[in-house]
Amino acid sequence: MRIIKGALIGLLINFQFFTVIPICKELPMDKRHITYAVKTFPILGLLQGGAFVGVLYILMNHTPFSHLAIAFIIWLLTIVITGGLHLDGWMDASDAFFSYQKIEKRLEIMKDPRTGAFGVISVIVLLSGRFLFIYEIINTLTISSMILILCLPFLSRTFMGYLLLTVPAAKKEGLGYFFQKSVPKRSLIIYPVYLLLFVIGVAFLDRHDSWFVLLLVLITFIFGEMLKTKSEKWFGGITGDVLGASVEGMEWILWLSIWLLHYYVTG
Repeated sequence: MRIIKGALIGLLINFQFFTVIPICKELPMDKRHITYAVKTFPILGLLQGGAFVGVLYILMNHTPFSHLAIAFIIWLLTIVITGGLHLDGWMDASDAFFSYQKIEKRLEIMKDPRTGAFGVISVIVLLSGRFLFIYEIINTLTISSMILILCLPFLSRTFMGYLLLTVPAAKKEGLGYFFQKSVPKRSLIIYPVYLLLFVIGVAFLDRHDSWFVLLLVLITFIFGEMLKTKSEKWFGGITGDVLGASVEGMEWILWLSIWLLHYYVTG
């Protein structure tokens, strides 16, 4: 019972920090509950994926909207549900990266509240690409497509927790460092359990779709390792902005992967 209560509080902390859902309650921010928050990152992602799929199902089956309108609503939901938190990190990290400066200067650029030209250009490319993927997936939507969309934020939030606890902090301040210093690395042991249960659940519904999910897990692992290495090389480690940028980058890669699977295999 104590574990369940701690996990629920941790999940509520995630809603407060990473979504626009109002949690009008003062929650404990001690190490124990922050650890539960990190342990429930994948659950947060699964709930977000459930929101995407639920809204998509309703729009496709119970409204007269065109596929273009539905794609726009889902695209907008992917932005609104986080309040643009990760997009802010994407723009700041893009400005820092394309400055081609040393690590110390890049960290200074990320702290600057102003957004430069590279941040604007990069977010346009990111969001326009995501809209293309969503629209073309919706044009010939299948049950397999919806399962993969459900999987997408689940994997990206799992990756966020993995990156948080396996890459050193670039500086001893900010949201990333606050979470990292409070959570032991052994907390990641729960993540493979989540992945296994999710794949088994999908296999129970359709064994064919479970192979696609496993492919997305493999893609997440491969690109995750690349992003992990690059975050240390480019920024000296993680910050809140680097985490946000990594989540957005991983989601873009997964949307691209679902689009390609849908276009050539499942569509």
